[in-house]
Amino acid sequence: MNTTVSVLFYIKRSKANIVGMCPIYVRVTIQTKRFEFSSNKFANPDNWSGEWSKVKGANEEARTINSHFDYLKNQVLEAEKRLFKKDIRVTSENLKNELFGVSETKRMLIPIFQDHNNKIKELLGIEYAPGTLERYETSLKHTKNFLIWKFNISDIDISKIDHAFITDYEFYLRSVRKCANNTAVKYIKNFNKIIKLCLANDWLDKNPFSNYKSKVKEVERVYLSEDEIQNIINKDFKTERLSLVRDIFLFSCFTGLAYIDVKNLTKSHISIGIDGDKWIFTHRQKTETASKILVLPVTQMIIDKYENHPQAVNDERLLPILSNQKMNAYLKEIAAVCEIEKELTLHIARHTFATTITLTNGVPIESVSKMLGHKNLRTTQHYAKVLDRKVSDDMKILKDKFSILDNNILKKSSVTS
Repeated sequence: MNTTVSVLFYIKRSKANIVGMCPIYVRVTIQTKRFEFSSNKFANPDNWSGEWSKVKGANEEARTINSHFDYLKNQVLEAEKRLFKKDIRVTSENLKNELFGVSETKRMLIPIFQDHNNKIKELLGIEYAPGTLERYETSLKHTKNFLIWKFNISDIDISKIDHAFITDYEFYLRSVRKCANNTAVKYIKNFNKIIKLCLANDWLDKNPFSNYKSKVKEVERVYLSEDEIQNIINKDFKTERLSLVRDIFLFSCFTGLAYIDVKNLTKSHISIGIDGDKWIFTHRQKTETASKILVLPVTQMIIDKYENHPQAVNDERLLPILSNQKMNAYLKEIAAVCEIEKELTLHIARHTFATTITLTNGVPIESVSKMLGHKNLRTTQHYAKVLDRKVSDDMKILKDKFSILDNNILKKSSVTS
């Protein structure tokens, strides 16, 4: 057996007693982590060999102390052997517990999960958005319900969580909770964060996710066509609330900003860019990435329309905006009035900006990615996949090039004949 443990004896000069004798300590190191304890022996610093970690000399006192060191080292190595026999991973915490006969404290899943959520709650508005806390609280609720459904228990020792636990949990989400594939994968991903937390703290010996695989299915993103956008623009709404919701929706269509980012906008977010035009300079709350969007004529008209709106002025916001829930509820009314069969939401406005407003009109995907505040270009590429019209336009350019080439070939052929 190749030992992973090293034992070192040293004196603490800073703790010398009134007669100048220094206590001798034992340092046990496992890879990069270690723990220390007193040997209950003292030595004169003049008689201590730091190189050999023992008391110098051949007198009875030196032999007794050095013999005690051999005994302590042997105790440490024996404790290591016992861990191997019990098939328990040798860590500083496990070895220390085995050496001093401390029973291993059971770590339960639910308190760890709850503590994680409590920390997110404390950091709301600093590092996390309310939606993040809501997702993890829902994940915790599903976890509690799964434990009751599967094991009829309210909590579980994290050491009992294995591959079968994960697959059974996924089955529960899909069958009992009726979660769609991507929703189930998202909850499992949230649970995986708690497992990673346990692994990082050396509370788990093995990763139950090591052989687990899940895949998010690509969802076709719904967006509005130019005709549908124009239909919404031209519609004369009789109520102020529908007119306001329509304008906010169009603002999002022509900026690509999500609901929370529109809500957070103030006049200070609009500045003159290097081209002399007005731009919106902001950061996406979800990813904290910078987003710079040109203020298009439609966007400016909406800003001007609500410049002196009482709610916008009182809240010191660029635009007056209702709650996300109310906005999406009223957008259903707008869809019905405008005879649009798609389920209108504010997120569809963001998709519309990425597709109909920008990519379809030849804006490079790199620029679109920057304006959307995406961290990865692959995220933006999902929008490009659905643009059949753009593919058609691109291929038409190729067709025209080959048409010229074909005509030249035909001309040469007729001259030859």
